[in-house]
Amino acid sequence: TGRVVGAVAVTEPDGKPALGAEAIVYVVGFAEKPSDRVATIAQKGRKFVPDLVAITVNEKVAFPNGDAFMHNVFSQSGPRKFDLGSFREGESKERAFPEPGVVDVYCNIHPEMAATILVLPNRRHTRVGADGRFAIDGVPPGEWTVFAYTRRAVRPVSAKVSVKAGADTVVELAVVRGAEPAHLNKYGEKYREPTQPYR
Repeated sequence: TGRVVGAVAVTEPDGKPALGAEAIVYVVGFAEKPSDRVATIAQKGRKFVPDLVAITVNEKVAFPNGDAFMHNVFSQSGPRKFDLGSFREGESKERAFPEPGVVDVYCNIHPEMAATILVLPNRRHTRVGADGRFAIDGVPPGEWTVFAYTRRAVRPVSAKVSVKAGADTVVELAVVRGAEPAHLNKYGEKYREPTQPYR
C-alpha cells in the first residue's frame, strides 16, 4: 500500500485562519469492512466533544452525557435519522450507522449544541493535526479522490490522486468554514425560548 500525506488549510470566508477548527481528510473510491471500534462524541459543557467525527459504514458512535443535567441526541439527516431520547449525567447511548453520508447531530434541549458524523466507505480517514498536517496509511494503489471537510463548510474540497505502493502521495487542500446553519428541533419546530422548561 501507499500513503496520502499533506496539509489542510481551514479559513473563514474573509480568508483568515479558522482558529481551532477541526478537519478530517478521507479517501474514497473503494470499500473496506468496518473496525470494531466505537467512536465517542461526549456531551460536556453544553457542547458535543469532539464536534466532528469520521467512522466507517456500520461502525458505532457512543454519546456519553458528562454534564450534570439532561441532554438529548437526535438527527434528521437522511443517511441516519434517530432520536436517543433524553438521558442523565453518567449515562451513555450508542447508535450504529449502516449508510454512508453526512449526519448532523443536535440536542433537542440545547440548540447551541451541534456535531457532524462523516460515515465513510472505508477506514482511510484521519483527523488533521493542530499544525494542519495529516497522513493516511494503508491506501491501496489506484486512482482515488481525497476529500477534506470541516464543520460548517458548504461542501468538502477534493483532489484526484494516484497512489503507488510504497510511496507517499502529497496533497494540499484548502477549505472554507462558514457560519453555523440554523436548525429546527427534533419535531421540526423552532426551539423554545430558554426561559421555557424542556421536558
